[in-house]
Amino acid sequence: MKVMGIVNVTPDSFSDGGLFLDADKAIAHGLELAAAGADVLDIGGESTRPGAAEVSTEEELARVVPVIEGLAGSAPISIDTTKATVAEAAIEAGATIVNDVSGLRGDPDMTALCAERGVEVVIMHMLGTPRTMQNDPRYDDVVNEVLGFLLDRAESATRAGIERDRIWIDPGIGFGKTVEHNLALLAATGEFAATGLPVLLGPSRKTFIGKIDGSREDQRLGGTIAACLEGMRRGAAMVRVHDVAAVAQAIRVARAIEN
Repeated sequence: MKVMGIVNVTPDSFSDGGLFLDADKAIAHGLELAAAGADVLDIGGESTRPGAAEVSTEEELARVVPVIEGLAGSAPISIDTTKATVAEAAIEAGATIVNDVSGLRGDPDMTALCAERGVEVVIMHMLGTPRTMQNDPRYDDVVNEVLGFLLDRAESATRAGIERDRIWIDPGIGFGKTVEHNLALLAATGEFAATGLPVLLGPSRKTFIGKIDGSREDQRLGGTIAACLEGMRRGAAMVRVHDVAAVAQAIRVARAIEN
């Protein structure tokens, strides 16, 4: 299982907002994550925490492009954005993966751009928008509904010219889900993996961990590791995390035991 390290170039991300808003600090952090074992660095310039406000294209570009340019070559780069203009600039700067929390729905030009440029794409499920997603989220059957959405979006992407072997799916832990929804989706990782599409999970420091044991955001490493290892055991191909060194170590030990 691969590890995607999070580099948030934002003032308001839920866990590390403001820590790496300065480009030089973000680049230094990304290099540290790569050295600690990150297989991919995910660069984001717009917070998607619950209630987050939108950021202009110009501001998002100013935040992420210098960081991607500074990190290009240190590890494969993913751009975390819903905007095609930002994705295009990121690709020009060195990104090879587009991680779109809107599931390629946020910008009508995004799918065609990704197809044309031949990048890998992460299609994620989110209920509503970051501003509204945690306002009483409800499903009749969360696993089937999220899986159906992801398969539909993946099929749409392939019809538009994105090769199937370049598509990842992400059930969107914490994006319009209750604790019970998140746990059900994590438990069903095998069902998502059975589609043949590689699964990315993003449980890192998420609120559902704190709802289980009352922990603060800076106290959720144990819960993050537990979710990542269970995801790996059930077939996840990559996890997106803040604490790369600890998670990478946990994965190595778990693999050693299994082998």
